[in-house]
Amino acid sequence: MQYTDPADSSVDELHGFVADLYAHLADRGAFDARLDPGVTVWETADPRLLHGIAELDELRGPAIAPEDRTTPLPLVEPTGVVADRWGDTGVIRYLLEVRATAGAPVTELVRVTDVVRRGDDGWRIVHHHATDIDPTDAPAGEDNR
Repeated sequence: MQYTDPADSSVDELHGFVADLYAHLADRGAFDARLDPGVTVWETADPRLLHGIAELDELRGPAIAPEDRTTPLPLVEPTGVVADRWGDTGVIRYLLEVRATAGAPVTELVRVTDVVRRGDDGWRIVHHHATDIDPTDAPAGEDNR
């Protein structure tokens, strides 16, 4: 297996995929369209390996339409994206920085690895692994990306 150079334009699709994924975070249907129906998920908040969107929904709770929200969603930004691609399979690693609003301090930091496959309908996440990191534990001055 050969490493894909991060400067290689063939991984640009994967960088765009992650940016687009979190740009649609407020729209559950659009977000879930980027997940394989049989996606497996490891999240800090649940010790189980979740199988499929229905089990993921048990963790996430019910979707709330944007017009029905009483508080705004936090800003969730993927940073330090590193992607590798081998044909129709890819691995994407990044940190999610969570802030109340743009410019506010990071309140949550999440280390993420996504395994993706490309099919006729584009890239979809087939496995998602996310681990919460205490943003205050990051060494001062270090880029953590």
